[in-house]
Amino acid sequence: MFFSLIIPVFNRPDEVDELLESLSQTTYKEIFEIVLVEDGSILVCKDIAQKYGDRLDISYYYKENSGPGDSRNYGMQKARGDYFIIFDSDCIIPKQYLLEVDKALKQNYVDCFGGPDKALDSFSDIQKAINFAMTSFLTTGGIRGGSEKIDKFQPRSFNMGLSRKAFEASKGFGNIHPGEDPDLSIRLWNLGFETKLFPNAYVYHKRRIDWDKFSIQVNKFGKARPILNSWYPKYNKLTFFFPSVFIIGFFISIVLLLIFNFDYLLQLYFIYFLVLFLVSSYQNKSVKIGYLSLIAVWKQFYGYGLGFIKSYYKIIILKQKPQEAFPELFFKV
Repeated sequence: MFFSLIIPVFNRPDEVDELLESLSQTTYKEIFEIVLVEDGSILVCKDIAQKYGDRLDISYYYKENSGPGDSRNYGMQKARGDYFIIFDSDCIIPKQYLLEVDKALKQNYVDCFGGPDKALDSFSDIQKAINFAMTSFLTTGGIRGGSEKIDKFQPRSFNMGLSRKAFEASKGFGNIHPGEDPDLSIRLWNLGFETKLFPNAYVYHKRRIDWDKFSIQVNKFGKARPILNSWYPKYNKLTFFFPSVFIIGFFISIVLLLIFNFDYLLQLYFIYFLVLFLVSSYQNKSVKIGYLSLIAVWKQFYGYGLGFIKSYYKIIILKQKPQEAFPELFFKV
Protein backbone atom coordinates (compact mmCIF):
# COMPACT_ATOMS: atom_id res chain seq x y z
CA MET A 1 0.00 0.00 0.00
CA PHE A 2 1.60 3.25 -1.15
CA PHE A 3 0.12 6.30 0.56
CA SER A 4 0.18 9.83 -0.84
CA LEU A 5 -0.51 12.49 1.78
CA ILE A 6 -2.26 15.49 0.22
CA ILE A 7 -1.95 18.81 2.07
CA PRO A 8 -3.36 22.05 0.66
CA VAL A 9 -2.05 25.19 2.33
CA PHE A 10 -2.88 28.88 2.19
CA ASN A 11 -0.58 31.34 3.98
CA ARG A 12 0.25 28.93 6.81
CA PRO A 13 3.99 28.08 6.76
CA ASP A 14 4.12 27.73 10.57
CA GLU A 15 1.33 25.17 10.49
CA VAL A 16 3.09 23.19 7.77
CA ASP A 17 6.26 23.15 9.87
CA GLU A 18 4.40 21.55 12.80
CA LEU A 19 2.60 19.11 10.52
CA LEU A 20 5.76 17.95 8.74
CA GLU A 21 7.62 17.68 12.03
CA SER A 22 4.92 15.33 13.34
CA LEU A 23 5.05 13.25 10.15
CA SER A 24 8.82 12.98 10.38
CA GLN A 25 8.32 11.07 13.64
CA THR A 26 5.99 8.43 12.20
CA THR A 27 6.54 4.79 13.19
CA TYR A 28 5.26 3.66 9.78
CA LYS A 29 8.20 2.09 7.91
CA GLU A 30 6.78 1.72 4.41
CA ILE A 31 7.24 4.22 1.57
CA PHE A 32 4.87 7.19 1.45
CA GLU A 33 4.97 10.61 -0.15
CA ILE A 34 3.74 14.04 0.84
CA VAL A 35 2.21 16.37 -1.75
CA LEU A 36 2.10 20.01 -0.62
CA VAL A 37 -0.14 22.25 -2.70
CA GLU A 38 0.34 25.98 -2.16
CA ASP A 39 -3.03 27.53 -3.03
CA GLY A 40 -1.94 30.98 -4.20
CA SER A 41 -0.29 31.88 -0.89
CA ILE A 42 1.65 35.08 -0.26
CA LEU A 43 3.34 33.48 2.75
CA VAL A 44 4.71 30.39 1.04
CA CYS A 45 6.01 27.24 2.71
CA LYS A 46 8.53 26.12 0.07
CA ASP A 47 11.46 26.68 2.45
CA ILE A 48 9.67 24.63 5.11
CA ALA A 49 9.22 21.76 2.64
CA GLN A 50 12.92 21.89 1.76
CA LYS A 51 13.79 21.82 5.46
CA TYR A 52 12.34 18.31 5.72
CA GLY A 53 13.59 17.11 2.34
CA ASP A 54 16.19 14.79 3.86
CA ARG A 55 13.63 13.09 6.11
CA LEU A 56 10.45 13.00 4.04
CA ASP A 57 9.55 12.43 0.38
CA ILE A 58 7.92 15.80 -0.35
CA SER A 59 6.61 17.20 -3.63
CA TYR A 60 5.85 20.92 -3.57
CA TYR A 61 3.51 22.66 -6.02
CA TYR A 62 2.43 26.28 -6.28
CA LYS A 63 -0.82 27.17 -8.07
CA GLU A 64 -3.23 30.08 -8.33
CA ASN A 65 -5.83 30.32 -5.57
CA SER A 66 -8.88 28.17 -6.31
CA GLY A 67 -9.91 26.89 -2.89
CA PRO A 68 -9.10 23.83 -0.78
CA GLY A 69 -11.24 21.36 -2.73
CA ASP A 70 -9.65 22.11 -6.09
CA SER A 71 -6.20 22.14 -4.46
CA ARG A 72 -6.79 18.66 -3.05
CA ASN A 73 -7.85 17.49 -6.50
CA TYR A 74 -4.69 19.05 -7.96
CA GLY A 75 -2.56 17.24 -5.40
CA MET A 76 -4.23 13.89 -6.10
CA GLN A 77 -3.66 14.36 -9.82
CA LYS A 78 0.05 14.90 -9.17
CA ALA A 79 0.41 12.12 -6.58
CA ARG A 80 2.01 8.76 -7.29
CA GLY A 81 0.24 6.66 -4.65
CA ASP A 82 -2.63 4.19 -4.77
CA TYR A 83 -4.40 5.70 -1.77
CA PHE A 84 -4.64 9.37 -0.85
CA ILE A 85 -4.77 10.68 2.71
CA ILE A 86 -5.89 14.29 3.00
CA PHE A 87 -5.00 16.58 5.90
CA ASP A 88 -5.66 20.21 6.67
CA SER A 89 -2.49 22.19 7.29
CA ASP A 90 -3.53 22.86 10.92
CA CYS A 91 -3.31 19.18 11.89
CA ILE A 92 -0.65 17.43 13.93
CA ILE A 93 -0.36 13.73 13.14
CA PRO A 94 0.25 11.09 15.84
CA LYS A 95 3.26 8.91 15.11
CA GLN A 96 1.13 5.74 14.90
CA TYR A 97 -1.47 7.27 12.53
CA LEU A 98 -0.32 5.63 9.27
CA LEU A 99 0.07 2.27 11.01
CA GLU A 100 -3.53 2.49 12.22
CA VAL A 101 -4.79 3.36 8.73
CA ASP A 102 -2.77 0.54 7.15
CA LYS A 103 -4.09 -1.92 9.72
CA ALA A 104 -7.71 -0.82 9.27
CA LEU A 105 -7.55 -1.00 5.47
CA LYS A 106 -6.05 -4.48 5.58
CA GLN A 107 -8.73 -5.69 7.99
CA ASN A 108 -11.72 -4.11 6.24
CA TYR A 109 -10.82 -2.29 3.03
CA VAL A 110 -12.92 0.72 2.08
CA ASP A 111 -12.40 3.28 -0.69
CA CYS A 112 -13.02 6.26 1.56
CA PHE A 113 -12.50 6.69 5.27
CA GLY A 114 -12.52 9.45 7.82
CA GLY A 115 -10.96 9.80 11.24
CA PRO A 116 -11.72 11.81 14.39
CA ASP A 117 -9.90 14.81 15.75
CA LYS A 118 -8.61 15.38 19.26
CA ALA A 119 -6.86 18.15 21.19
CA LEU A 120 -3.34 18.09 22.55
CA ASP A 121 -2.54 19.32 26.05
CA SER A 122 -0.49 22.10 24.44
CA PHE A 123 -3.53 23.58 22.69
CA SER A 124 -4.94 26.85 24.01
CA ASP A 125 -8.02 26.81 26.25
CA ILE A 126 -10.15 28.28 23.46
CA GLN A 127 -8.89 25.63 21.02
CA LYS A 128 -9.81 22.91 23.51
CA ALA A 129 -13.26 24.45 24.06
CA ILE A 130 -13.92 24.63 20.31
CA ASN A 131 -12.68 21.07 19.93
CA PHE A 132 -15.19 19.98 22.58
CA ALA A 133 -18.01 21.82 20.80
CA MET A 134 -17.11 20.27 17.45
CA THR A 135 -16.56 16.70 18.65
CA SER A 136 -18.78 16.01 21.66
CA PHE A 137 -21.70 13.61 21.37
CA LEU A 138 -23.70 16.21 23.31
CA THR A 139 -23.33 18.79 20.52
CA THR A 140 -22.71 17.19 17.11
CA GLY A 141 -23.54 13.61 17.93
CA GLY A 142 -19.83 12.89 17.94
CA ILE A 143 -19.47 12.79 14.15
CA ARG A 144 -16.05 14.46 14.40
CA GLY A 145 -15.06 12.82 17.64
CA GLY A 146 -15.27 9.13 16.81
CA SER A 147 -18.93 8.16 17.20
CA GLU A 148 -20.30 5.52 14.82
CA LYS A 149 -23.90 6.03 15.90
CA ILE A 150 -24.98 7.22 12.46
CA ASP A 151 -26.06 5.18 9.47
CA LYS A 152 -23.43 6.45 7.01
CA PHE A 153 -20.27 8.22 8.03
CA GLN A 154 -19.34 11.36 6.11
CA PRO A 155 -15.56 11.84 6.37
CA ARG A 156 -14.30 15.37 6.89
CA SER A 157 -11.45 16.56 4.72
CA PHE A 158 -9.15 17.57 7.59
CA ASN A 159 -8.60 13.80 8.07
CA MET A 160 -9.81 11.77 5.12
CA GLY A 161 -8.67 8.86 2.97
CA LEU A 162 -9.65 8.27 -0.65
CA SER A 163 -8.55 5.55 -3.05
CA ARG A 164 -7.29 6.50 -6.50
CA LYS A 165 -10.14 4.46 -7.96
CA ALA A 166 -12.74 6.45 -6.01
CA PHE A 167 -11.07 9.75 -6.92
CA GLU A 168 -11.02 8.97 -10.63
CA ALA A 169 -14.65 7.82 -10.58
CA SER A 170 -15.94 10.82 -8.60
CA LYS A 171 -13.55 13.48 -10.01
CA GLY A 172 -12.86 14.48 -6.43
CA PHE A 173 -14.08 17.55 -4.58
CA GLY A 174 -16.54 20.10 -5.92
CA ASN A 175 -16.14 23.87 -5.68
CA ILE A 176 -18.49 24.47 -2.74
CA HIS A 177 -16.72 25.38 0.52
CA PRO A 178 -17.50 24.48 3.19
CA GLY A 179 -19.56 21.41 2.35
CA GLU A 180 -17.22 19.88 -0.21
CA ASP A 181 -16.52 16.83 1.96
CA PRO A 182 -20.14 15.68 2.57
CA ASP A 183 -20.83 16.47 -1.08
CA LEU A 184 -18.05 14.08 -2.09
CA SER A 185 -19.21 11.41 0.38
CA ILE A 186 -22.73 11.42 -1.03
CA ARG A 187 -21.51 11.28 -4.63
CA LEU A 188 -19.30 8.32 -3.68
CA TRP A 189 -22.30 6.52 -2.16
CA ASN A 190 -24.28 7.12 -5.35
CA LEU A 191 -21.39 5.61 -7.32
CA GLY A 192 -21.47 2.48 -5.17
CA PHE A 193 -18.48 3.23 -2.92
CA GLU A 194 -18.56 2.84 0.85
CA THR A 195 -17.27 5.21 3.51
CA LYS A 196 -16.20 4.25 7.01
CA LEU A 197 -15.00 5.76 10.24
CA PHE A 198 -11.56 4.62 11.43
CA PRO A 199 -11.81 5.61 15.13
CA ASN A 200 -8.14 4.95 15.87
CA ALA A 201 -6.92 7.10 12.96
CA TYR A 202 -7.28 10.40 14.78
CA VAL A 203 -5.38 13.63 14.31
CA TYR A 204 -4.80 16.60 16.56
CA HIS A 205 -6.69 19.42 14.88
CA LYS A 206 -5.05 22.66 15.98
CA ARG A 207 -7.61 25.13 14.70
CA ARG A 208 -6.02 28.58 14.36
CA ILE A 209 -9.19 30.37 15.19
CA ASP A 210 -10.73 33.02 17.44
CA TRP A 211 -14.35 33.50 18.45
CA ASP A 212 -15.20 35.73 15.48
CA LYS A 213 -13.64 33.37 12.95
CA PHE A 214 -15.37 30.42 14.58
CA SER A 215 -18.75 32.18 14.33
CA ILE A 216 -18.17 32.89 10.63
CA GLN A 217 -17.07 29.31 10.02
CA VAL A 218 -20.08 27.63 11.63
CA ASN A 219 -22.42 30.13 9.96
CA LYS A 220 -21.06 28.97 6.60
CA PHE A 221 -21.56 25.35 7.67
CA GLY A 222 -25.21 26.19 8.32
CA LYS A 223 -25.60 27.87 4.93
CA ALA A 224 -24.07 24.90 3.12
CA ARG A 225 -26.35 22.23 4.55
CA PRO A 226 -29.66 23.25 2.85
CA ILE A 227 -27.73 23.48 -0.42
CA LEU A 228 -26.60 19.88 0.01
CA ASN A 229 -30.12 18.90 1.03
CA SER A 230 -31.47 20.41 -2.19
CA TRP A 231 -28.90 18.51 -4.23
CA TYR A 232 -29.35 15.21 -2.40
CA PRO A 233 -32.82 15.14 -0.76
CA LYS A 234 -32.49 11.39 -0.19
CA TYR A 235 -29.89 12.07 2.49
CA ASN A 236 -31.70 14.86 4.32
CA LYS A 237 -32.04 14.28 8.07
CA LEU A 238 -34.10 15.85 10.82
CA THR A 239 -30.93 16.23 12.90
CA PHE A 240 -29.69 18.85 10.42
CA PHE A 241 -32.48 21.13 11.70
CA PHE A 242 -31.51 20.74 15.34
CA PRO A 243 -29.32 23.86 15.78
CA SER A 244 -32.01 26.07 14.22
CA VAL A 245 -34.72 24.51 16.39
CA PHE A 246 -32.44 24.90 19.40
CA ILE A 247 -31.97 28.64 18.80
CA ILE A 248 -35.65 29.28 18.02
CA GLY A 249 -36.67 27.31 21.10
CA PHE A 250 -34.31 29.28 23.30
CA PHE A 251 -35.78 32.63 22.28
CA ILE A 252 -39.30 31.23 22.66
CA SER A 253 -38.39 30.15 26.20
CA ILE A 254 -37.29 33.74 26.97
CA VAL A 255 -40.59 35.11 25.64
CA LEU A 256 -42.61 32.57 27.63
CA LEU A 257 -40.77 33.59 30.78
CA LEU A 258 -41.19 37.33 30.26
CA ILE A 259 -44.85 37.26 29.20
CA PHE A 260 -46.34 34.23 30.97
CA ASN A 261 -43.77 33.61 33.72
CA PHE A 262 -43.42 30.09 32.28
CA ASP A 263 -39.88 28.91 32.92
CA TYR A 264 -39.98 25.13 32.40
CA LEU A 265 -38.57 25.28 28.88
CA LEU A 266 -35.80 27.62 30.01
CA GLN A 267 -34.99 25.20 32.81
CA LEU A 268 -34.35 22.49 30.20
CA TYR A 269 -31.84 24.75 28.50
CA PHE A 270 -30.19 25.44 31.86
CA ILE A 271 -29.90 21.71 32.54
CA TYR A 272 -28.42 21.09 29.09
CA PHE A 273 -25.76 23.78 29.49
CA LEU A 274 -25.01 22.58 33.02
CA VAL A 275 -24.38 19.08 31.66
CA LEU A 276 -22.14 20.54 28.94
CA PHE A 277 -20.18 22.47 31.55
CA LEU A 278 -19.72 19.46 33.82
CA VAL A 279 -18.76 17.06 31.00
CA SER A 280 -16.29 19.48 29.38
CA SER A 281 -14.76 20.41 32.75
CA TYR A 282 -14.29 16.73 33.55
CA GLN A 283 -12.91 15.75 30.14
CA ASN A 284 -10.53 18.69 29.98
CA LYS A 285 -9.78 18.71 33.72
CA SER A 286 -10.46 22.44 33.77
CA VAL A 287 -13.40 24.50 34.99
CA LYS A 288 -12.20 27.36 32.78
CA ILE A 289 -12.39 25.19 29.64
CA GLY A 290 -15.80 24.00 30.80
CA TYR A 291 -16.94 27.62 30.88
CA LEU A 292 -15.34 28.42 27.51
CA SER A 293 -17.06 25.35 26.07
CA LEU A 294 -20.42 26.95 26.86
CA ILE A 295 -19.41 29.97 24.78
CA ALA A 296 -18.19 27.71 21.97
CA VAL A 297 -21.38 25.64 21.91
CA TRP A 298 -23.59 28.72 21.93
CA LYS A 299 -21.66 30.28 19.07
CA GLN A 300 -21.76 26.99 17.22
CA PHE A 301 -25.53 26.58 17.51
CA TYR A 302 -26.31 30.26 16.99
CA GLY A 303 -24.06 30.68 13.95
CA TYR A 304 -25.01 27.40 12.32
CA GLY A 305 -28.70 27.78 13.17
CA LEU A 306 -29.05 31.27 11.69
CA GLY A 307 -27.03 30.28 8.62
CA PHE A 308 -29.25 27.24 8.11
CA ILE A 309 -32.46 29.29 8.43
CA LYS A 310 -31.25 31.92 5.96
CA SER A 311 -30.12 29.28 3.47
CA TYR A 312 -33.26 27.19 3.90
CA TYR A 313 -35.39 30.24 3.10
CA LYS A 314 -33.40 31.19 0.01
CA ILE A 315 -32.68 27.72 -1.36
CA ILE A 316 -35.69 25.62 -0.33
CA ILE A 317 -38.48 28.22 -0.13
CA LEU A 318 -37.47 30.77 -2.75
CA LYS A 319 -35.73 28.17 -4.97
CA GLN A 320 -32.75 30.44 -5.60
CA LYS A 321 -29.64 29.05 -7.25
CA PRO A 322 -27.01 28.37 -4.58
CA GLN A 323 -24.23 30.11 -6.53
CA GLU A 324 -26.35 33.27 -6.76
CA ALA A 325 -27.76 33.14 -3.23
CA PHE A 326 -24.38 32.52 -1.55
CA PRO A 327 -21.52 33.26 -3.94
CA GLU A 328 -19.11 33.34 -0.98
CA LEU A 329 -19.52 29.56 -0.66
CA PHE A 330 -18.27 28.78 -4.17
CA PHE A 331 -14.75 29.02 -5.57
CA LYS A 332 -14.24 29.70 -9.24
CA VAL A 333 -12.13 26.96 -10.79
